[in-house]
Amino acid sequence: MKTILLSIGCLLSLFTTAQSIPKGAFKPLSDNGSIFCLMDGYFVATKFNMASKTFEYTWGGPFVKEGNQLVVTIHFDSRDKAVVGQTKNVPFGNKQVEQIDKGENALAGNWHMSGRKNGEQITPNPLRARRTYKLLTGTRFQWMAINIETGEFFGTGGGTYQFINGKYTENIEFFSRDSSRVGASLNFTGKIENGQWHHSGLSSKGEPIYEIWSKTTD
Repeated sequence: MKTILLSIGCLLSLFTTAQSIPKGAFKPLSDNGSIFCLMDGYFVATKFNMASKTFEYTWGGPFVKEGNQLVVTIHFDSRDKAVVGQTKNVPFGNKQVEQIDKGENALAGNWHMSGRKNGEQITPNPLRARRTYKLLTGTRFQWMAINIETGEFFGTGGGTYQFINGKYTENIEFFSRDSSRVGASLNFTGKIENGQWHHSGLSSKGEPIYEIWSKTTD
C-alpha cells in the first residue's frame, strides 16, 4: 500500500510540475504593444506596431517559473548583445498578463531549423551557437536568427498563422529586416514526419524553399 501511495504521489508531483510550466501567447498588461510567446520552456518577448509597420525590439531565451515571475536566461536581445547570458525576471501572474492562446496546435512548439532539402539531398544543420528558431503557439509564430555565444542578432519576423489540412499560412505582422513585408500572407505546404516539421513553398523573396525543423528545449 505504501508503495502504491508513493507512486501516486510521484505521479501527482510530476503532473503538477508539468502543469506549472506556462505555454501559449500572452499580452503583458503593463506594456501595450508587447507580446510574450512561451513554448517548450522557451520565452520570447516582442514589441511592434503593425499599423505603422514598426518593429521595436525582441528578446528571449529559456525560462523557469518561480512564483508569479519567469526567470529568463537571455539568448538574444535585438537592443543589446551585451546582456546575452544574463538572467532577467519577468512579472507573470494573473494580474500581469492576459492570455491570447493556450499553445494548443499540431505545430505548437519551439523549433530549430535542422536541415534543408535540395532535390533529394538533405543537408543537415545541427544545433550550434548560430541558429534559427521558429516558435509557434496556438495562433502565433515568430522566427529568430541569432548567435547565443556572440550575442549577434540577425533578424526576426512573426505574426499569426493557420495550419489546416497540410496547408500552412503565415500572416506577417512585423519584420525587422523589411517593414514592407508587413501585412503580407505566405502560403506553404507543411507536414509532421518522424517528429520533424517539413516546410516547403516560396520564401518572402519568392525563392523556393524546403526546410526541415526539429523541436528543441535548448
